[in-house]
Amino acid sequence: MADTYSKIYLHIIFAVKGRQNLISTKWEAELFSFITGIIKNKGQKLIRINGVADHVHLLVGIKPDIALSDLVRDIKSNSSRFINEKSWINGRFEWQQGFGAFSLSHSHLSSAINYIEHQKEHHKKNSFREEYEKFLKLYEVEYKPQYLFDEQNNLEL
Repeated sequence: MADTYSKIYLHIIFAVKGRQNLISTKWEAELFSFITGIIKNKGQKLIRINGVADHVHLLVGIKPDIALSDLVRDIKSNSSRFINEKSWINGRFEWQQGFGAFSLSHSHLSSAINYIEHQKEHHKKNSFREEYEKFLKLYEVEYKPQYLFDEQNNLEL
């Protein structure tokens, strides 16, 4: 076969270290634009990005020529550096270790886009932890609650 043809859609979620509310609405558009650039520079397609003060959602069309963990590592490390160089927060900004990635079929894109676009309204009613555990259960991902979050500063178990 001469070429590889694929449609792989992933809903990627990652949080601020300690789930602190550090992403300000004042600069989130610039951050999201920067993350969009990282994804495009890696040859991938960002379909939608949004988030709230403590986490980010990405809907990405990913090609099979890149490892997901490498893409997310590059997004997180470069965007952390960007935030720190901008001095948008007091102290050092970091993303929490790990991430969630959930596959979607083409027929579910519009509902995923809608879900991501309405993050601020959604999180007036639901916490990030509730949302994330819902995704893990929906996709039947086995996990141990005590290891789910890096909660050195925010113990809520």
